[in-house]
Amino acid sequence: MKLFLILLSAMLVNNYVFVRFLGICPFLGVSKKTSTAIGMGLAVIFVLVMSSAISWGLDNILIAFGLEFLRTIVFILVIATFVQFVEAFLKKNNPTLYEALGIYLPLITTNCIILGVAIVNSLSRYTLFEAIFNALGAGLGFTLALIIFAGIRERLELYDVPKPFQNLPISMITASILSLAFMGFQGMIK
Repeated sequence: MKLFLILLSAMLVNNYVFVRFLGICPFLGVSKKTSTAIGMGLAVIFVLVMSSAISWGLDNILIAFGLEFLRTIVFILVIATFVQFVEAFLKKNNPTLYEALGIYLPLITTNCIILGVAIVNSLSRYTLFEAIFNALGAGLGFTLALIIFAGIRERLELYDVPKPFQNLPISMITASILSLAFMGFQGMIK
């Protein structure tokens, strides 16, 4: 039950995009098409879960040797390794998605959600499975946010939006309304 609550909390109640405001750069950059949003979401889920599992083990080693001050550097190295793996995999097996994601694919390394989840896992002293479920929930929440936002942006292109609100302004207004909607989950899980 606790693992399910951690997953649900990271996905909806404490959604990293709409509640904690992390990962806004890929959220705005890759959310123009639903297909691209799904690809980015899957890549982020993979990197999140794998890097959280490895980071959890390395964090415990750092704590055992009193080297906690190296935590951020070690986490970034682990994240960068998995991003390079995803980039090489997509370039070879799905060049269309690789081209569609463009610069945002290597920028997964600097996606603050991934580093944020690793740090939250460490500070919360989660067990390995709790850390994995927290990462999975964060990735699913990021993907959900991306898909909802991409769907709305695709629909907005069909309508005649007043000129001052076209492109970024209407996107920011839409994102803020979605954020308010996700704030409605607050208090659901303590």
